[in-house]
Amino acid sequence: MKMRYFEHRKARIEIIPMIDVMLFLLVFFIIITLQMIPDKGVNLQLPVSSQTDVLPHPKFTVNVLADGTIKVKDDVMTPDQLTAMFAADGAPDKTELTIATDKATAFQHFITVIDAARKAGVTDIGIAAQPGTPAD
Repeated sequence: MKMRYFEHRKARIEIIPMIDVMLFLLVFFIIITLQMIPDKGVNLQLPVSSQTDVLPHPKFTVNVLADGTIKVKDDVMTPDQLTAMFAADGAPDKTELTIATDKATAFQHFITVIDAARKAGVTDIGIAAQPGTPAD
């Protein structure tokens, strides 16, 4: 009499759970990678400076166009909306902000963005510039 309980079965590799795990990891890494892509902003002719430093990726990049339009992630904003966005961030004193303006932008538009940020309590403000030697 043969006992079936102790029969040796050939081991199998279950493929379906492995595929599920691999697809989950793929989706996870795609989402994380998309969050790491920096906001490139709009195409601006940045001013040139001989004293530029590479800054870490800021939480917000505010683009100021030559006509004074303020853009954050392709959304046009007013100074009041900008202040509200920074205040709603949770910890404005730890918010990192970079302001990128076109060469032709009036200085007043630049100051308007700084005022909106300072009203919300943002203190870590960077200014975008291209490295190089300014033409006289």
